[in-house]
Amino acid sequence: MEVDRRLFLLGSTAMAAHAFQGDNSVGTAMIGVGGRGSFLLTGVLQQPNAKVVALCDIKPDRLDKAATAAAKFNPATYADWHRVLERKDVDAVYIATPPHLHSEMAIEAIRAGKHVYCEKPIGITPAQVRALLEAAKGNKKVFVAGQQLRSQKQLGETVRRIHEGVIGDVIMVKAQRHAAADLPHDGSSGDWYFDVTKSGGYLIEQSVHNLDLCNWAIGAHPLRAAGFGATVMYKNDPPGRTIFDCGSITYEYPNGVKMSFTQNVFHPQSMPNGNQYVYVYGTKGAVDLTPSNLYAPGRNVAPVVLAEKQQEDQYAHLAMFYDCIANGKAPVVDVKIGATAALTAILGHEAMVEEKVVRWSDFGVDV
Repeated sequence: MEVDRRLFLLGSTAMAAHAFQGDNSVGTAMIGVGGRGSFLLTGVLQQPNAKVVALCDIKPDRLDKAATAAAKFNPATYADWHRVLERKDVDAVYIATPPHLHSEMAIEAIRAGKHVYCEKPIGITPAQVRALLEAAKGNKKVFVAGQQLRSQKQLGETVRRIHEGVIGDVIMVKAQRHAAADLPHDGSSGDWYFDVTKSGGYLIEQSVHNLDLCNWAIGAHPLRAAGFGATVMYKNDPPGRTIFDCGSITYEYPNGVKMSFTQNVFHPQSMPNGNQYVYVYGTKGAVDLTPSNLYAPGRNVAPVVLAEKQQEDQYAHLAMFYDCIANGKAPVVDVKIGATAALTAILGHEAMVEEKVVRWSDFGVDV
């Protein structure tokens, strides 16, 4: 036993290392340690039952930086993600690669018997989402989609009050995601982000968060969408760009609920009503979702706070993932919620591209 222990301390085989953990630690691997992946890694290193055993990225500088951050675990490093999934000491996998790879990697991780945390969007085409949902059927492991806003307590309390009927029946939502500038063209993600076949574009890659909040507040997914999108500010900038820099979409939900969503990346920072918001209108009032303010009908009525602002843990979603693994709980954002969010964004994107009404039923995806 002592000989085996020394072998473990010296870096014995992966299987032996896992056998000698002797505690409740979760062997964790990170596939993709760029901007988002490094943020997730920082959070993983703060989880008491996480043990980082493997890291993967195709860019050596990112891999070296991540290995240094997780040096206390002496993780193995790889350029080939398939090798990560072959390791027996990997219990859980984080997928934080460019979006077009999410579905394929998540499917293979499920088949390898791993718990999976897949960054949003879980797919950028209906076929990718459909394939992942099919692979997840009957899966006994934990699957969490990276729609981390659903782990914020203030938002959760506000949505709960909406569902309880504080504004009556929800009849309309107005939301936007505006930014003061385009994503940096020479940034670390510039080599894939502006290719719509890899990122899906702003609506699918980023606004999927905002659209998921709208679904959550309404309590349903849209039935159809129509809209227009274009590149009006950053034309062929960077060269070869294939993603829009703005768009306007109208969604229709069950019971006739309407939702208007806009996005752009040229909203001056000093201009009012910038960045992001979600307004939820009901038959008895309206809610500004982010500050949790309730507005009664009429004029000059002071808002009522539905949920007090609190210090949110930016890694609450990660903590939830490990809690579910340890205690057999169902995650607050499972593969079906991740699929619904992704398909909502895809629906809007395809409506803009095709410039016609696109129906959810056209996707042939059952969630």
